[in-house]
Amino acid sequence: MTARTLHTAGITGTGMSFPEKVLTNADLEKMVETNDEWIVERTGIKERRLCEPGVPASHHGTLAAREAMAMAGVEPEEIDLIVVPTVTPDMLFPSTACIIQKALGCTNAWGYDLSAACSAFLFALQTARAQIESGAVRKVLVIGTEVMSSIMDMTDRNTCILFGDGAGAVVVERLPEGQQGIVDHLHHVDGGGAEFLYMPAGGSLHPATAETVAQGMHYIHQEGREVYKRAVKGMTEVTIDIIERNEVPAEDVKLFVPHQANLRIIEAVQRRVGLVDEQVAVNIDRFGNTTSATIPSALHMHQTAGDLKPGDWIVLAAFGAGFTWGSTLLRWSVDA
Repeated sequence: MTARTLHTAGITGTGMSFPEKVLTNADLEKMVETNDEWIVERTGIKERRLCEPGVPASHHGTLAAREAMAMAGVEPEEIDLIVVPTVTPDMLFPSTACIIQKALGCTNAWGYDLSAACSAFLFALQTARAQIESGAVRKVLVIGTEVMSSIMDMTDRNTCILFGDGAGAVVVERLPEGQQGIVDHLHHVDGGGAEFLYMPAGGSLHPATAETVAQGMHYIHQEGREVYKRAVKGMTEVTIDIIERNEVPAEDVKLFVPHQANLRIIEAVQRRVGLVDEQVAVNIDRFGNTTSATIPSALHMHQTAGDLKPGDWIVLAAFGAGFTWGSTLLRWSVDA
C-alpha cells in the first residue's frame, strides 16, 4: 500500500463583519451599576457591537465569508467544506454551516458547526488543516460568528460589559508544494472547568421551560477570577510550548493573535512570553469579546492594514469554556 502524501494547508483569505450598532461604556452606565473608567481598567473594552433583534449568527458569518473568498479569489462552487465555530448558532439544527452554505451558493460544499467556545476557531482551523493535508478537500471556509447578545443578561454587570457580536472568516487552501502554511498546533480540554463558564439551560440537561427562562438559565454564567487565572496560565504555556518546539525565537514572531477576552489577560501572556506591543494584536477595545470571531477578525484587520507579508511567523492562542485552550503556529500565506 502506497503512503499518502500530506499536503500543506494555509490561510489565503480573511474577512470580517460587525453590526453597525455600537454599545459604549457610557451606554452601559445607564443600564447597570458601572462606569467607563472601571470597565476600561478591568477589561480594556471601550465599546462593542450588537446585532439588532432577529439578526442571526449566519448573517454576519455570510458577509465575513464573502470578504474572505474575495480576497482569496475563490468562487462559491470551489469551496469543499464549511466549518462554523460558534456558541450562538441560528438554531440547534440545522447547523449554521448549512444556512451559510445556501446563502453563499457553495453548492459543492459539505459542513458542520463546531462547539469549543472561545477556542473554537483554533479547533476549527485545525480541522480544516487536517482535511486538506489528508487530501480529502482543497478549499475550506472557517467562519467564527457570534451573536453573544442573544445569551447575555444585560442586568448582570459582570458579563454584559464583556461580550459583543460579529464574525470573522478565513479561507484555508491546499498550498503549492514547498510553501509553508499552518505548521503546528497544540490543543487541550479540561472538563473540570465546566462549572466556571457555562450556559446552564437550552440543552438536553435543562430543556427550555418557563421556569428555566424565569431563573435566567439561558444566559452566560461566569466565575471571572478562576477563568482569568486559568486563561493566563493556559495561553502562556501553549504559546511558549509551540514556539519552543518549532525553534522560533519570540523576537521572530511577526504577530501574536490572542483571543480577545480581557486586555489584562493579553498583557499578562505577552509579558510572560517576552513579546513587545508591536507584536501583539488587540481589537478588544473596539469589539469586546466576540468569542470565535476574535482571532479571525484580528487577522483580517492586520492583513488589510498591510502589516503582514507572506512568510511571516504568526502565533494564535485562545482559552475558553470547557475549559478549552490551544495555540497554532503558521507562516502567513496571503499576498498584500
